[in-house]
Amino acid sequence: MSSYSEESPPSPSSSAATGAIACSSNPIPIPIQTDTKTLTWPENGELDLDWIENLISTFDWSSKNLPPSDFPSVLSVQVFDTLILTASKILHKEPNCLRIDPDDSSTVVVVGDLHGQLHDLIFLFGQAGFPSQNRFFVFNGDYVDRGAWGLETFLLLLAWKVFMPHRVFLLRGNHESKYCTSVYGFEKEVLTKYGDKGKHVYRKCLGCFEGLPLASIISGCVYTAHGGLFRSMPLTPSKRSKGKKKNRRLSFNSEPKSLSLGSLEELSKARRSVLDPPWEGLNLIPGDVLWSDPSMTLGLSPNKERGIGLLFGPDCTEDFLKKFNLKLIIRSHEGPDAREKRPGFGGMEEGYTIDHVVESGKLITLFSAPDYPQFQATAERYKNKGAYIILEPPNFDNPKFYSFEAIAPRPQVNAYYDYHDVIDSDEELDLAAMVTTSEGS
Repeated sequence: MSSYSEESPPSPSSSAATGAIACSSNPIPIPIQTDTKTLTWPENGELDLDWIENLISTFDWSSKNLPPSDFPSVLSVQVFDTLILTASKILHKEPNCLRIDPDDSSTVVVVGDLHGQLHDLIFLFGQAGFPSQNRFFVFNGDYVDRGAWGLETFLLLLAWKVFMPHRVFLLRGNHESKYCTSVYGFEKEVLTKYGDKGKHVYRKCLGCFEGLPLASIISGCVYTAHGGLFRSMPLTPSKRSKGKKKNRRLSFNSEPKSLSLGSLEELSKARRSVLDPPWEGLNLIPGDVLWSDPSMTLGLSPNKERGIGLLFGPDCTEDFLKKFNLKLIIRSHEGPDAREKRPGFGGMEEGYTIDHVVESGKLITLFSAPDYPQFQATAERYKNKGAYIILEPPNFDNPKFYSFEAIAPRPQVNAYYDYHDVIDSDEELDLAAMVTTSEGS
C-alpha cells in the first residue's frame, strides 16, 4: 500500500511581495507591468514561454488596475478566438481517459479545483514550477465560477495547453457546464468583460468545455477525475434487433437492475460532448465522473444530495483499484463548504483529505482554491489552504502534498452571482433549471 508524505512550502507572501514568481527550485522572473498592454497573437502562430509570461503579468495587472469591462483592451476578441479555437482542436481530439506516461526524469503535478482564483494559480505555478519537458501538470477541473477571474484562469490554462499539449492536461469539472456557469457567475463574468461580444465568447467557452477529457491515468497506477467513480452502463441488444445478425444493434440498458462499477472501456466510449452531463437516460457516465462523491457507507448508491452522480464506498474504491491495477485515486469536487456537511469525512483545512485507505491503495480529495469561496455570505470564513500533489518517479504512486495559503489581499471586485442565495456546496441541484438551460442552447 502506498505511503504519503507532506512537504512544507514557502509562504505565499514570499513570492507575492517581490513581483517575481518564485519557483521551488529556480525562481522564474515575471516582468512587473506598469500600464495597459494589449496582447497580440504571435505572427508565426506559435506560443512560447515569453508569451505565456506576458499573459500572466498582463492578467495580473489588469485584475488590479482595470475595470472588468476594459478586459478587451488587454485581450481582444480576435486573440480570444484564436486561442480558444487552437486549444479546442487539441482537446476534442483527446480521449475521454488520458494515458499519461512520464519517464523516470519527470514529475507530475496534480491540481484540484481553482474556481477563478487567478492569483492563487499564479502563486501555485511559482511554487511548483512552470510546466516543462520534465514537469507534467494534470488539472482536475472546476476552473471557473464563484471566483472573479474564471475567464483569465481558464484562458491561462488553455495557453499552456496550446504551448505544451503533451505536458499540460486539462480535465473537465462539473462547473465546466452550461447549467453551473449560468448559476455560479462565469456567464455573467464573461458578459461583463466582453460586453456586446460576451455571448459569442461565452458560447465559445461552452464549446471548449465539451471537449475537455473526463479522466486520466498517470503512469498506469494513478486515476484522476473531478468527481470520481462511475457506474456500468451495460450494452444489451435492442428490442428491434431481432432477425438477421447484420441488422442487430446494441444500445445502452437505461435502467440496470442494480448499480455496479463501470470499466475503463465503458469510460472510453461515453459521449462527453454535452453542455450539461445528463442525470438520466443512456449517457450517465460523464455525470458520474464529474459529480460523484466518496462515502463511508459500502456500495454504490444515487447521490441524492446533489441530484446527479453516485456515492461510492471504500469497497468500491478497493474494487476499482484492484481491478485496474491502480494505487491511487485523486479526485477533487469538494471544498470546505461541502465538507462541513459531510459527517465522517475530514475537513479541507489543508487543501486535501485522504478519504479511503484500502488494501490496494488510497482515495484522495484535492482542492487547490485557498480561502474559498472568494465571496462568502457569512462573516466567518473557512480560511482553508489550497494544495497540490507532486508524483515522483520511479513509481509515481507516493504523493507529496503541498499546502499553501491564499494570496492576500485580493483585488477588490464585485461578485458575478448572488452568493447570498446560492448554495455553496452545489447541493440540491436544480434539475428543472438544467433542462431549461440545455434546451435553450
